[in-house]
Amino acid sequence: MMRRLRFNGTGSGGDGCPSVHEDLDTGEIIVHGPPLTDRRDIAQLQHLSEGETAIVLPRTLLVDFGPTEVTRVPRIIDLDEFGKLFTTFKHTAWRLETRRRYASDEGTATYAQFTRGEPVVWDDVDSEWCSQRREQSALGKRFERVRIVDSPPSPGQLYLLDNAKRNSAVGEDIRNLSRAEAEQLQLPEEDFWIFDSRFVALLNFDGSDNLIDVELITEPAAVNRYAQARDAAWHYAIPYQQFAEAVATAQG
Repeated sequence: MMRRLRFNGTGSGGDGCPSVHEDLDTGEIIVHGPPLTDRRDIAQLQHLSEGETAIVLPRTLLVDFGPTEVTRVPRIIDLDEFGKLFTTFKHTAWRLETRRRYASDEGTATYAQFTRGEPVVWDDVDSEWCSQRREQSALGKRFERVRIVDSPPSPGQLYLLDNAKRNSAVGEDIRNLSRAEAEQLQLPEEDFWIFDSRFVALLNFDGSDNLIDVELITEPAAVNRYAQARDAAWHYAIPYQQFAEAVATAQG
């Protein structure tokens, strides 16, 4: 079975070598880099077996991108504590949405309008959520979001394309990216927020697509991986209006 590998980081700013990857299922670490070739150096190595290759790594590569714990213990916060993050951050709150549906959407009046084929009336612009977004945006803080969309889009994804009108009106910058492009970029198949490029809130859902709790990630190397995913997604994603027009054209 093919491994599910995650790129953790590289000690090179150019060709990406040496690098560290992690097996998401076993937790094993895979490194690659330039081989140790001097026979006098190789002769000093103990327990180097036939078929094995010694490679040379800068110490900083393992310090920056190697695991710091044998067994990782997640730090879980509840939804109330998660909600407070949206007023205590200083500069930027950035979200990646990867799911095909969200149970919380499907219980709303606007989702019912949408599924009946009616124009959605976004009349909740004075709700607590919208007011909070406007207040934080007025302070100069940025809310940005990339939504992954399948081809063809799921009903939930089409609903969120329309929902972007409301989010944009209260200060969010909403963009979209196709699932195929996300896979080419090897973006995480996870929903997360990254705040001020300092910590990540990884969203955990149950089998019915309900948000149940949030894992708070503060370890610098891990945060850096999510920041790299953010940069790639933001670079290739396009404004939701442009994406919605392309979807409408494809649907005929």
